[in-house]
Amino acid sequence: MIRYVAAPVLAACAFAQADLKVPADLKFEVASLKPAAPDQRGGGVRPSPGGERYIGQNVTLKTLMMVAYRIRVEQITGGPDWLNNDRFDMNAKAEKAAGAEELHAMLVNLLIERFDLKFHRDKKEMPMYALTVASGGPKLTAHQADNPGQIWIDARTEGMLHVKMHATFCPMDYFAFQLGTRLDRPVVDLTELKGGYDFDFFYTRQLPPDIPEGALVNGSPLDTSGPTVFQALKQQLGLELKAQKGPVDVIVIDKASKLTEN
Repeated sequence: MIRYVAAPVLAACAFAQADLKVPADLKFEVASLKPAAPDQRGGGVRPSPGGERYIGQNVTLKTLMMVAYRIRVEQITGGPDWLNNDRFDMNAKAEKAAGAEELHAMLVNLLIERFDLKFHRDKKEMPMYALTVASGGPKLTAHQADNPGQIWIDARTEGMLHVKMHATFCPMDYFAFQLGTRLDRPVVDLTELKGGYDFDFFYTRQLPPDIPEGALVNGSPLDTSGPTVFQALKQQLGLELKAQKGPVDVIVIDKASKLTEN
């Protein structure tokens, strides 16, 4: 199953990339946000299938912001130390099923309200991957979901190195964000592909530097076969990742106050 992010957002969702201001009237009908139990292990944050609810468990405010804006942690700067340490549980429900952009707007507004959060957007030149369409064109199946909340990527890693993703109604900016959480730098969507897509995608991660070639896992040699992420994108999806340095959206936190519960 997908590793809950402390998935957000670089490549941000449409409203986050263009402007950090979101409609103030988009709010959850009911939202519980409280400190997590100190003995909790693991955790993450995700929307539930159906487009009505966002759930977080044992996550920091920075993690929540990463998900809300689909950015990596290095794209969030400023703010007090507790943003990295204090952990929270969240259960937020919309009045009715909503689209992904609306749910993210609700999440943004919830964080602003509960943490008295103030921030501004900036650009920072940093190493990034540009996600573009390969010369042969995209190999993607467009999908119009019956329910606007069906945007989803199930992802799992098998044998330590083999990453497999199954995407449903997935926009390219969200796919870029998911790739960025698994690579060494942000991924910025420059495909100009609109709408959502269904696809399966698999690749083999590079061997971690602390694990030697031929290392044994459960008594068997570690399987390093399969395409790299760069090869797989081109072969399977008709996309490319280009390593370059460029302007990346960053969020600068001007103010954040300790949580006022509910």
